[in-house]
Amino acid sequence: MIKTAILYGYGLNCQDETAYACKVAGFENVEKIHINQLLNGLRKLSEFHLLVIPGGFSGGDQLGAGVFFALKLEKLREDIEEFIAAGKLILGICNGFQVLVNFGLLPGSLTYNDCGNFQTRWVNLKVNKNSPCVFTKGIKFLRLPVRNGEGKFWALPEELDRIERNNLVVVKYASKDGLLAQEKFPANSSGSLRDIAGTTDNTGQVFGLMPHPEDNNRKTSHPVWTREKAKAQNGGYEYLPNKEGGGIIIFRNARIYLENKFK
Repeated sequence: MIKTAILYGYGLNCQDETAYACKVAGFENVEKIHINQLLNGLRKLSEFHLLVIPGGFSGGDQLGAGVFFALKLEKLREDIEEFIAAGKLILGICNGFQVLVNFGLLPGSLTYNDCGNFQTRWVNLKVNKNSPCVFTKGIKFLRLPVRNGEGKFWALPEELDRIERNNLVVVKYASKDGLLAQEKFPANSSGSLRDIAGTTDNTGQVFGLMPHPEDNNRKTSHPVWTREKAKAQNGGYEYLPNKEGGGIIIFRNARIYLENKFK
């Protein structure tokens, strides 16, 4: 059976909704694991197939977002490298993305939003169909919420060229009609260079993104759901308020990949 570990502790606080999204996507064995359980040897990373580092404010972001938790993970570096080599998956969401970048599994860096303050809003994402990322196969467009103060993706021009050339950019901020945000606020709420909202590694098994797919877990999650309901009533078609939200497909793709890999 495919087993999922969702890390928590030291300020990570989105483990419950992330566990819920995994279960909606069909994962049957989902555990919330405190990082100390891994660090102290009470549990082994090798037990699991999917590792999720959810959002929150690990270490209170006092050393920089994601730095504290990345330092904690150093003790597990060899285990994490073996985890990836075995074909298993890692997902970092928001603070989890910041952790993966600071840990060195994903390129670039994440810094303070250009607007100078914390942003919480829904954003549109255009998916790179050429990316090797396992989590986004078959997805063209996503609508997800962001909640961050240090969500700006930054790298030197030559590094940006490299990750784009190798299709390591998975999702970019876009307008509602699918055009790239062109680094303009509010479509690109953080000012991320080249509208980058999420990246992967060369294997496609590690994925980090600033928006929260776990928070678009049902149709009523999106703020325009009542408008959609009215359209359905006027148009005479059935509206299903409990139908899953657009973020679940990211988790389902992971489950399908892992079930095929570890039959």
